[in-house]
Amino acid sequence: MKYVDEFQDPDLAARLLDDIRAAVTRPWALMEVCGGQTHTIIRHGIDQLLPDEVELIHGPGCPVCVTPLEVIDKALEIASRPGVIFCSFGDMLRVPGTGRDLFQVRGAGGDVRVVYSPLDALRIARENPDREVVFFGIGFETTAPPNAMTVYQARKHDIRNFSLLVSHVRVPPAIEAVMQSPDCRVQGFLAAGHVCSVMGTREYPALAERYRVPIVVTGFEPLDILEGVRRTVRQLERGEHSVVNAYPRAVRDEGNPAARAMLDDVFEVTDRAWRGIGVIADSGWRLSERYRAYDAEHRFQVGDIATREPAECRSGEVLQGLLKPHECEAFGTTCTPRTPLGATMVSSEGACAAYFLYRRLDLPARPTAAAVPGPSLEDSTVG
Repeated sequence: MKYVDEFQDPDLAARLLDDIRAAVTRPWALMEVCGGQTHTIIRHGIDQLLPDEVELIHGPGCPVCVTPLEVIDKALEIASRPGVIFCSFGDMLRVPGTGRDLFQVRGAGGDVRVVYSPLDALRIARENPDREVVFFGIGFETTAPPNAMTVYQARKHDIRNFSLLVSHVRVPPAIEAVMQSPDCRVQGFLAAGHVCSVMGTREYPALAERYRVPIVVTGFEPLDILEGVRRTVRQLERGEHSVVNAYPRAVRDEGNPAARAMLDDVFEVTDRAWRGIGVIADSGWRLSERYRAYDAEHRFQVGDIATREPAECRSGEVLQGLLKPHECEAFGTTCTPRTPLGATMVSSEGACAAYFLYRRLDLPARPTAAAVPGPSLEDSTVG
């Protein structure tokens, strides 16, 4: 299969669903730790097509959503200062901070610009030597290498008016935090293929062994998700707990050595706060001492920020897989994409945004296996 549409083939999806139904004999709860996978699942109704015994739990896989409120407020403070050009990807501009967002800062006169690469921000710094240019560097292991490369280039070319506001997080410690929660129901994981394309799979076997959970690396198309579920369920039914790469077209066990070397040079591992979850040990990166001069948080001295989360927002429970978005009282009423209470309703990878976009506004009745023959799958899963 060489083309994207082949990974949405309804006949192949029906066969995978049949395999899953034939394999499952008891209830299992699986968590995907990727916002892109969550959107695929909800868009194509995969969670509704699976047998009742298989539940998909949405984990903290949206990088925008887990960026802590304190960092958002630091971004707002820096962006409001005169002489600053604040650069960010577009999905951060409507994430609510304490009382405002970056769009409102721009409306009040702040120079906030949407860029498509951190190197765009570096170019802006070259073109504006009399201004301080800050790039908002957020995300998982996927976006960290280009941000690291940009800081590396700034230091190499002595571009001193560029800095990075860092909020990078790492997936394996988040999986460990999920498993250590007293409310954890997760029995297996679908790991994000793009993260593993950078970092490889070397950190996962220890987690699978320690918590006795299968971890299956998979992609983002409907057939990728179904194949990941199939392999996870088969392991669970056999009492196995190994790491399986079901996304070999993009992932190698060693990952991307050049990207990992850049990360090791520019960043160092640190504890990180996750919005709605709290601090997770060794779950993030910060700029290493060699590159500390390019750290916007230190350059602008914004370490002491007071934050306030809206009391009615339950996005933290959504991110931990304890609550489905439509089970929140504010969902679709006081919290919508136009009036978001939390980042999960704003981000293009947020679970709340997925449920709102694809009209999961209440608790739908799940079809039984007998009610989902092959022909109806095409209508349900392929746009």
